[in-house]
Amino acid sequence: MAETMIPLFPCHALDETLDFYRAVGFDVTFRQKAPNPYAVVRRGDMELHFFQLKGYDPQASYSTCYVVTDDVDTLHEAFRAGLKQTLGRIPTRGLPRIGAVKDMSYGVRQFLMTDPAGNCVRVGQPIADSFEHAPVPRERYARALHQATLLGESKQDHAAAVRIIDRALATDGTPTPVQLRELHALRAEMAAHLGAEEQGQEQESL
Repeated sequence: MAETMIPLFPCHALDETLDFYRAVGFDVTFRQKAPNPYAVVRRGDMELHFFQLKGYDPQASYSTCYVVTDDVDTLHEAFRAGLKQTLGRIPTRGLPRIGAVKDMSYGVRQFLMTDPAGNCVRVGQPIADSFEHAPVPRERYARALHQATLLGESKQDHAAAVRIIDRALATDGTPTPVQLRELHALRAEMAAHLGAEEQGQEQESL
């Protein structure tokens, strides 16, 4: 037997969603306008289905799927290049957005890409023999980086990530130059996400 599992994602505007996936190299292989707006996109062995949902709020989306690849860096660069060519920029916060490639503590190297409808496509490449979380570092600043990355990247809890970093930086001690650079970079990234989220909420309330 051979089975294939395909994610079905909601969206508020099908045309906008399809334009985004075309930008990152997907082909629209099916499009239905009535009775219910529905479409299929494909890029190689990656296939996603979308249905337009009345009243859908992209800012409140929890939809996600995981793509496993054997060359995450090449795919990441291809997606970025497509967005740069189509949009004239590479969106890193708000909707849509694409994050940086990062080595995670659970044995994958991955990046997150979120479409205009708030659907998150996680793309990862195994880099370890196990997907068990690595032990939490005992050293203060390494532990802060570990926990903030997990909460900010995996759970998308950007506010919690900022709090962890701020607490670590406020305590007595001296992080290494590399740790300090990584802490500030991660905090700036999480704060940018928070700003984009607050802006989106303000627009929704208008």
